[in-house]
Amino acid sequence: MMPVDTKPTVLIVDDEVDIRLLVRAILESSDVGVEVVGEAVDGDDALAVFGTLDPPEVPDVVILDNRMPGKEGLDVAAEMLGQEPRQNIVLFSAFVTPEIEARAQALGVRACVGKNDFARLPELVVALSR
Repeated sequence: MMPVDTKPTVLIVDDEVDIRLLVRAILESSDVGVEVVGEAVDGDDALAVFGTLDPPEVPDVVILDNRMPGKEGLDVAAEMLGQEPRQNIVLFSAFVTPEIEARAQALGVRACVGKNDFARLPELVVALSR
């Protein structure tokens, strides 16, 4: 849980640099104020960066793409949640099907957001960080 006077913290995981830059810009420029504490380019990188942070306090939320080279996002989510069951994870993918949503929910992923719905991210991050 985040103290009232601090910004929510986020780790962004996506293999596309333009998506990472867009998500960072949206989060950091939002009225709610979100701090991006790390970025990762694939599943292995995400797990390495996650290991250097102090979950679940930092990051408050992991925004995780599902389709990446190497490990898919849901496999990364399973590993992160295995290490820290209280970690808030948002699956952020262009390909969100009912099957992916069901699998994500079964793992403990907090939300699934389509990449066309990125404007929801700041408020979702704040809601999950409380």
